[in-house]
Amino acid sequence: MAGDKTRLSGSALSRLQEVVGRDGVLSNTAELDAYVIDWRRNFSGPTDAVILPRSTEQVAQIMRLCTDMNLPMIPQGGNTGQSGACVPLKDQGCNVIINMSKMNRIRAVDCANQSVTVDAGVVLQAIQECAKSNGLFFPLSLGAEGTCQIGGNLATNAGGTAVLRYGNARDMVLGLEVVLPNGDVWDGLRALRKDNTGYDLKALFMGSEGTLGIITGASLKLFAQPVEKAVAWVAMPSLQHATDLLARFRVEFESRLSAFEYVSREQLDLVLRYVPGQSDPLPDKSAGYLLVELSDTITTGTLDALLQQSLVKAMEVGQVNNALVAASHAHALSFWKIRHSVSQANRSHGVSLNHDVAVPTSLVPAFVKSATSKINKAFPEAHVVTVAHLGDGNVHFLAIFPQAFWDALHDSKAYAKQVRQLVYDTSMEFQGTFSAEHGIGQSLTTELVRYKSSIEVGLMHQLKKAFDPLGIMNPNKVLTGNPPSSHAKGKASN
Repeated sequence: MAGDKTRLSGSALSRLQEVVGRDGVLSNTAELDAYVIDWRRNFSGPTDAVILPRSTEQVAQIMRLCTDMNLPMIPQGGNTGQSGACVPLKDQGCNVIINMSKMNRIRAVDCANQSVTVDAGVVLQAIQECAKSNGLFFPLSLGAEGTCQIGGNLATNAGGTAVLRYGNARDMVLGLEVVLPNGDVWDGLRALRKDNTGYDLKALFMGSEGTLGIITGASLKLFAQPVEKAVAWVAMPSLQHATDLLARFRVEFESRLSAFEYVSREQLDLVLRYVPGQSDPLPDKSAGYLLVELSDTITTGTLDALLQQSLVKAMEVGQVNNALVAASHAHALSFWKIRHSVSQANRSHGVSLNHDVAVPTSLVPAFVKSATSKINKAFPEAHVVTVAHLGDGNVHFLAIFPQAFWDALHDSKAYAKQVRQLVYDTSMEFQGTFSAEHGIGQSLTTELVRYKSSIEVGLMHQLKKAFDPLGIMNPNKVLTGNPPSSHAKGKASN
């Protein structure tokens, strides 16, 4: 947690206050505590001050001052990240957090161009609502959308539930405004669909987790507003049947298939047990469940019937056990409430090790079967549950341990590392990745070196050095230590 006294000199604090005002610099323990621990309470560390800029120019001035003082900077949005990228390390040393929450303007909406330009501190839900009020749609959607900020979404290349149809966060960006560590402002806020004029600089900052600069503004793609939806809760005999149904629905419904989420029976049981007001949508238990959504930008009055007909056919051939098509918007929201309640349920059940992995969709059943078998054998105390953005192969594979068992461990960190390595090794065996949408932050730096080739890691270090030669931009996040030797043999890319 934050220290009792600041380690920054009074003159340094005064220089920062000259830029943002006295109320824009927080430096006592009571004020800092809310900023130095992540929302899952997995990561925390001390900071000397939290700076709250209100404009891009203020961000630039702050970063120039920090560069002059060789003072590490930690960019922070809504602090909803999963990997600890936006809070200090426990042994961080002197540093400041630059929190973007005061930069929350919708700068411009261009309906003809189907774009919106916003400050980085705008809450994701506010962008969704802005688009809707203008008859358009911003599809990025995730459980924390009421508090996460768009700058953080882009810096982590957030995924969410709409990737199947619209892609990750980076696919929704037309241009960025970024302040570099030395205070230079790169104005790349060009709302163009085509701009083939050299390197795609904006792509470097999306997924960089604040290690190359601070995103201060973004021009985002808007889309036609879906006006008709059909949502179903589907009971599946197995995960393999679910992937088979996905292949079939992709052919039948093409772009109208907007969500295809999988929840294991074990996961549903935890939601029903720990989250008030939840009920099982179907009477009989199955191995797992799908939350399927179709959407269209024109009103046809046929989506419910088409989805119902397709599910009936699937039931006739044994591909589906049972299904329920939502009878109303409120009914559909009740299905989504189950999906969005999984994190709350898992935290209530015990110590949850969430592995955010991805494999090719066709290999998801084999991966889950293999990883579950290995965990059950090596760590019998674990309760395995799975939730998947099945349409894009992203599996949240969770091993949940009883709190009492966890508290009794001699070295819980070492134990967790063994669990994680087993799951990550298995995902790599199935042509996958160890981080699909949560990023690297401070939690997966060891894995990045373990699973990435030395060539990839070396190139990342070169980029880091080019943008941040002093190494003060969110240090020891994503990359740690020295780059691989230029003579090191590159491992085959996975």
